[in-house]
Amino acid sequence: MAILSITSINKFPMAVAMLLLGLVVANFGITGAQSVQKINRMRIYDPNRSVLEALRGSNIEVILGVPNPDLQSLANPSNAASWVQKNVLSFRSNVRFRYIAVGNEVSPVNGGTSGFAQFVLPAMKNIYNAIRSAGLQEQIKVSTAIDMTLIGNSYPPSAGAFRDDVRKYLDPIIGFLAYARSPLLANIYTYFSYVDNPRDISLPYALLSSPSVLVWDGSRGYQNLFDALLDALYSALERAGGASLDVVVSESGWPSAGGSATSMDNARTYYANLIQHVRKGTPKRPGRAIETYLFAMFDENQKNPEVEKHFGVFFPNKQPKYHLNFASERMWDILAEYNVTAADSLISNM
Repeated sequence: MAILSITSINKFPMAVAMLLLGLVVANFGITGAQSVQKINRMRIYDPNRSVLEALRGSNIEVILGVPNPDLQSLANPSNAASWVQKNVLSFRSNVRFRYIAVGNEVSPVNGGTSGFAQFVLPAMKNIYNAIRSAGLQEQIKVSTAIDMTLIGNSYPPSAGAFRDDVRKYLDPIIGFLAYARSPLLANIYTYFSYVDNPRDISLPYALLSSPSVLVWDGSRGYQNLFDALLDALYSALERAGGASLDVVVSESGWPSAGGSATSMDNARTYYANLIQHVRKGTPKRPGRAIETYLFAMFDENQKNPEVEKHFGVFFPNKQPKYHLNFASERMWDILAEYNVTAADSLISNM
C-alpha cells in the first residue's frame, strides 16, 4: 500500500512522548519506528485533553479508549452523547480518530472487572449511536478489547470456543460488532500461555521460532502458538455468530525479566519474529495481514507483579533494549497509552 504521511514525535510535548507505551505492528507501509522518531497512530486509553490538543493537525490516527470505570456513566445515552461531543466531535476537524475502544479486558467472571460487564454493551451502543448521528460510523469504529481468558477451549484451533459462562455477556457484543462492521480487539500473549503450561507448549512454539510445523489441526499446520491462539479465537467467533468479524490484536509481547522464561534474548526473539510474521496471516485466514500491536514501548516500574514491569521494547530513557529489524517494505506505527502513574514514573526516571 502507499506510504502514509509521517509526523515527527518531536512536535509533541515530552509528557506526550513519554506516554508511548506500545509499538504497533501494522500492514500499511513504511516508517522508521526503530528510532522512535515518527508515528502514524497512537492509542490513548483515556480521553486526556492535553494529549488530544497535542494531536491537533498531526495527521496521526487515534485509537481512543474509554476506561472501565467510565462505562456505567456512558450506559446513559445522554452521557454518552456528551462524551462523544466533548472528546471526539470537538476535535474531529483536525484529529483523526480510528477506533473508540469501549472498555479493556472486562469479563463477567473476573472479580476485578465483573462489575463493569453489564455496562459494556450499553456504552458501546450509545457511543456508536452518537457517532452515527454525526455521520461518522464508517470512519470511526466502536469496539472493545478482550483477553483470552474468555476462551474456554483453544485446542485444536478449529475447536476454539468461548466459555459457557461468558456467552450471555459476549454474544450480544459480537452481534453488535457484526452489525456495526467493527473488528474485535483482542490481547493475545503467547508468553502467559507458555508459562502456564510449559509441559505441553515448547518455548520455540511460543517464540515463533520453531523451524517446522508442531501442531496439525486437520489439514492446517501450526508452526507457532500465536497463530493457534488467533485461529482459536476466530473459531470461537464463528460458533458465536461472529464469522464476519476481523480481529485486531491490540496487545502482544514478551517480558525481558521478572519471571519464568524471561530474558533479553527471548523477548528480542519474540518481537522480531512477530514483526516478520504478522504480514502472512494465519492458517485459518492465510494471506490476510494481521493488525497487531506490540506491547509495550517502555518498561513500567509501577506495575505488579514483577514480570509486568519488563515488557518494554525501550528503556525509560528511550534507548532501545534490542535492535529490531523494521523491514523497508513495512510500516510501523506507535501505540500510546495514557496512564498518569506510569507517565509520572517514566518522566521521573529520565
